[in-house]
Amino acid sequence: MRIIFMGTPDFAVTTLDALYQAGHEIVLVVTQPDKPKGRKGQPQFSDVKTWAVAHNLPVFQPERIRLPENVEELRKYKADVCVVAAYGQILPQSILEMPKYGCVNVHASLLPKYRGAAPIQWSILNGEKETGVTTMQMGVGLDDGDILEQAVVPIGEEETGGSLFDKLAVVGGKLCVQTLSHLEEGSITPIPQVEEESTHVGMLKKSQGNLDWSRPADELHNYVRGLNPWPSAYSFLGGKMLKIWKSSVDKSTESNALAGTILSADSDGIRVATGDGVLLLTEIQLEGKKRMDAKTFLLGHELPSGTVLTSER
Repeated sequence: MRIIFMGTPDFAVTTLDALYQAGHEIVLVVTQPDKPKGRKGQPQFSDVKTWAVAHNLPVFQPERIRLPENVEELRKYKADVCVVAAYGQILPQSILEMPKYGCVNVHASLLPKYRGAAPIQWSILNGEKETGVTTMQMGVGLDDGDILEQAVVPIGEEETGGSLFDKLAVVGGKLCVQTLSHLEEGSITPIPQVEEESTHVGMLKKSQGNLDWSRPADELHNYVRGLNPWPSAYSFLGGKMLKIWKSSVDKSTESNALAGTILSADSDGIRVATGDGVLLLTEIQLEGKKRMDAKTFLLGHELPSGTVLTSER
């Protein structure tokens, strides 16, 4: 197929590469404009643009894709389908109806659940046992188009936002290639989403990583997993930020101590009282220090029982 691909971050690159490797003709890559980064404010390519330039593909970076002149630019490429993966702009009806097979979106959740931003991390934050990828025929709303195909992916007990991101990116690329093949064969029957079952999630904020120790231990553990690697879960110890990279729920320890109180610290980890249960911190990073396992951290830091982790410096 002749494909116009729209995407911006690294998640989209995996789908773009899968389409390329499958032999499809990528006639144009559309991505967000370069953004200034660093102290000097030098413009930086998106991950998708970096891949496209390396493969000598034409790149289009409109500030607003819906402007008439930009829509007409797309029309010149006479694409069979437009594939969209985390592009970052809403497409107008004029683009959705332009290609023969319309616009196919690759979304990292089992729609209609987790429409919107950061569906990968939110599935872990909410303690889901499985998630997946959906290819859908795009409509004018936010992730509300008809479902074309889905692939289910289990969420492991130690799964992090980062590890699940990598898994779903690969699954998404394979599913998109499969979906386009089935579309061309005419073997797909689009399924409307059940609106009553839909859920919406927003973008992650750094402040969400500040753990509320009054919450249950299993919920806090989900936040540690889901917010790894960004923005990461954290608390404050002696006025310094303490990032928490890995944890587990300690079901063998009981406590009625104030939430946030360190109960004990040994080679197994640092046990912290929560609103319900005990959270065992096994990999941490104190502000200004390297990331390390709790055993190594304790070699250079004393954490007497009764020390309290706080939400502020």
